[in-house]
Amino acid sequence: QVQLVESGGGLVQAGGSLRLSCTASRGSSSINVMGWYRQVPEKQRELVATMTSGGSTNYDDSVKGRFTISRDNALNTVYLQGNTLKPEDTAVYYCYAHIRKVINVEGAIYERDYWGQGTQVTVSS
Repeated sequence: QVQLVESGGGLVQAGGSLRLSCTASRGSSSINVMGWYRQVPEKQRELVATMTSGGSTNYDDSVKGRFTISRDNALNTVYLQGNTLKPEDTAVYYCYAHIRKVINVEGAIYERDYWGQGTQVTVSS
């Protein structure tokens, strides 16, 4: 079982910056992908950015050039730096972790997604 604890949300003015952090409760060596999604009321949760254990990143087009995801495997933590924030970035941001590993000699796979509790980011115009 993995628990994800987020921090860093809050209120910021348009054009400002914010940094979100998410720490996993167990060793990140078994976590293949960590990242961030966001959700506004009555809409589906959407990808913001993800990073694999090897360092490959993926960003939604709406945040490219403004947001940066980084990961500290020693601290089991993933960060999201958001710059030049816009009112449309307002959402609840959720930390995400994906585990996929071989669990026995027969090659059985354990695979599961984990989510944090969410942290509110509000960008005022």
